[in-house]
Amino acid sequence: MRVTSILLPVVLMLMGTCGTRADDKPLNFVFFLVDDLGWADIGANNPDCFYDTPNVDKLAASGMRFTNGYAANPVCSPTRYSIMTGRYPSRVDSTNYFSGKRAERFRPAPLHDRMDLDEITLAEALKEHGYATFYAGKWHLGKTEDLWPEHQGFDVNKGGWSRGGPYGGKKYFSPYGNPRLEDGPDGEHLPDRLAAEACQFIEQNRDKPFLAYVAFYSVHTPLIGRPDLVEKYKKKAMGLGHGDTKNRNQFREEEQVFNTKRKRKSRVVQCHPTYGAMVEAMDLAVGKVLSKLEVLGLEKNTAVIFMSDNGGLATSEGAPTSNLPLRAGKGWIYEGGIREPYLIRWPGVTKAGSTCDVPVISTDFFPTMLDMAGLPLLPDKHKDGVSLTPLLRGGEQLDREALYWHYPHYGNQGGPPAGAIRIGDWKLIERYEDGRVHLYNLKDDIGEQNDLAGKHPDRVRTMRGKLHAWYKRVDAKFLRPKEDGGPMPWRPGDR
Repeated sequence: MRVTSILLPVVLMLMGTCGTRADDKPLNFVFFLVDDLGWADIGANNPDCFYDTPNVDKLAASGMRFTNGYAANPVCSPTRYSIMTGRYPSRVDSTNYFSGKRAERFRPAPLHDRMDLDEITLAEALKEHGYATFYAGKWHLGKTEDLWPEHQGFDVNKGGWSRGGPYGGKKYFSPYGNPRLEDGPDGEHLPDRLAAEACQFIEQNRDKPFLAYVAFYSVHTPLIGRPDLVEKYKKKAMGLGHGDTKNRNQFREEEQVFNTKRKRKSRVVQCHPTYGAMVEAMDLAVGKVLSKLEVLGLEKNTAVIFMSDNGGLATSEGAPTSNLPLRAGKGWIYEGGIREPYLIRWPGVTKAGSTCDVPVISTDFFPTMLDMAGLPLLPDKHKDGVSLTPLLRGGEQLDREALYWHYPHYGNQGGPPAGAIRIGDWKLIERYEDGRVHLYNLKDDIGEQNDLAGKHPDRVRTMRGKLHAWYKRVDAKFLRPKEDGGPMPWRPGDR
């Protein structure tokens, strides 16, 4: 029967609702979130990458790679909050990793160290429309059990609790000492176990729409890798000339390459064998889940998302990776701390191997996924996110002027308290101790080496004004005196 022109719009509208596709199957989601993975830690972003990431690279080649994808914060918990809620963490003062309260010259801003139960999470929004929801891995969004994933919209929780790393038991190997993950056989590897749990969930829920959210503990410290993979990367490093020149069978950590010209040294060469082993193990786990989708015939009806929660660890705690050409890393407001691997594959929509240069951020996932599924948006909830579906469909712009960052804390990795705004190719950084500003053109200077603030006073004034207006909109908090009657830190509006 031929559909008349009057009925056609109605038919198309119905096909686009409730997450259905042309074959009437709802769109599933697999979301991979890696802990501390740097922008340059995958081959898709870095042709000279020391680490082997064939599965992540294959995902990038089959979907869209965002070259300017950002985390909302240079450390973990705030970015995780932004993904779950679609809101900037500054709105609730969750602006540092939960328990991070380091004081130096000044006390940091107040820290709200939990994601409250009255937040409407991405999982809850999907669950309301019939989605089965699964969480595996690092949570770090609340200390007490009532704040863990199973109380925030997830039907199943495998390994998500208060801790920010795999600090119990044998850490990355069973027994895990994790109250939300049963121990496996002695020596079982955590990334593979989390992938296996995700595969089991997907198979059990293959006949209904699902969200499988896999938040690897990898590649966060402690630096522990599978022995066979560590040995592989030792040989690879020595083959590149980063071994002990006197004994080619040994690998010496002290001979690795660092930039020591700045106060906080940073790694400039990727050659850490244990970190390489951890990255590859994560990649193998991603491949395991993607293979399960193919075996079950679900890959054409499952959107896959891949991201990291902050930049690679390059300036402390062993500084295991280099984020070059980006500056600094985790805990810093420079690009190395906030620019991330950011991949989305939407079968039948995203063009294989496509790239998008439009700046996007972690708050965008919530409205994007609802939009992809054909579900109603919740603008009063995910108010800081923008749906990326126009870009995923091949568009070249979004209706958004700027991206913002607010980190009123002293980073464990050496980063100072600071805020930032990006408009187009321009990024302004504002330091909170004294109000100094720096201006960079990221198109010409991705490494943020050439401060142009003195050459563009009008641009600085405009961007700083917009940044300060944003502080007011989100009720941002700032540094405090170290003691009663002590020196006052800078405040927006001071000159």
